[in-house]
Amino acid sequence: MSRARLFEPVHVGGLEVPSRLWMPPMCQYSAAAEGAGMGMPGDWHRLHYGTRALGGVGAVIVEATGVVPEGRISVNCLSFHEDARIPAFGDLARLIHAGGAAAFIQLNHAGRKGSARAGWLEGHAGGEEGGWQVVGPSPIPFAPGWPVPRELTDEDVQGVVEAFAQAARRAVEAGFDGVQVHAAHGYLIHQFLSPASNHRRDRWGGDFGGRTRLVREVVRAIRGAIGDAALLVRVSATDWTQEYPADGRPGWSLEDTLRLAPLLVEDGVDMVNVSTGGNVHDARIAGGPGYQVFAASAVRDVLGGGGGRTVPVAACGLVLAPEQAEQILADGRADVVEIGRVMLTDPMAPRVWRGRLRVEQGWPEQLRRGTAR
Repeated sequence: MSRARLFEPVHVGGLEVPSRLWMPPMCQYSAAAEGAGMGMPGDWHRLHYGTRALGGVGAVIVEATGVVPEGRISVNCLSFHEDARIPAFGDLARLIHAGGAAAFIQLNHAGRKGSARAGWLEGHAGGEEGGWQVVGPSPIPFAPGWPVPRELTDEDVQGVVEAFAQAARRAVEAGFDGVQVHAAHGYLIHQFLSPASNHRRDRWGGDFGGRTRLVREVVRAIRGAIGDAALLVRVSATDWTQEYPADGRPGWSLEDTLRLAPLLVEDGVDMVNVSTGGNVHDARIAGGPGYQVFAASAVRDVLGGGGGRTVPVAACGLVLAPEQAEQILADGRADVVEIGRVMLTDPMAPRVWRGRLRVEQGWPEQLRRGTAR
């Protein structure tokens, strides 16, 4: 048997995660839209996350979960806005751990991209469907035909910071190993970061310091609320308007991300998960296998990639084969590789990939009869 870096442990803060192949957060749109069960995890979530943890992934990051009900992406997304939900979310953490993986949860406020119908449906939900008035840093809709967000007041923004901190506290009390702040994909924190969506002139907008104030205050507040638990941040490294290829419109750029990442580490972040896009609806994205790895590599370099590093960087984006994932790590372009689409339809992919890379399989005894002898 050979060794593969993909299946070696990685440290995130004080936590040792058993492998570097992770499952990223992917919305399931399977929670009730209204009533007492609004935003609560149910049987689908328990089956989905427990099975994928059993599949041999090093960590499972539970899907984007609203820090307030109006922070959900869709009316069928999860919400962790009150302590009464701790036992239900605790079930998810327990099942992920039982499968052998570390358990994280992504905390989010969708801002102007909220109040949608389930991901496979078109349009936005009205009040009769459980929908709400969306909010944002500025009254700029995401795209033509999308709702115009109400501009958040200074008091509102401070409330968002506190909502993130309290949701993070609940997550750790529920048994999660840590939380991931969603600062990517055009949701509220990303909306504040980007000059494409943030036209404010108060302390939450304007220059780089103003536009990055929200994410930094959220990170600091969460660190104060969760102690030594792991704190991750997912960023969109670029809006794809300033590079690859540039189109001249304002937007968040890779240069901005490389400036922000060390500040987030100073504020208490234990890991940076790097994605791209989502805030400019018609951006020209240079897609293809591994198309976002360049951004993770750049972040890793600016954080001092190499010997002695303590803040790992994760790459994602059309990583579809074990050889591709292993090469990303071998080349020093990332410390962790996340596979999303593969895990949706093949929850046992990590165990199969171990065999492809000639690593000792490690199948549970209950499943070993199904493997080649």
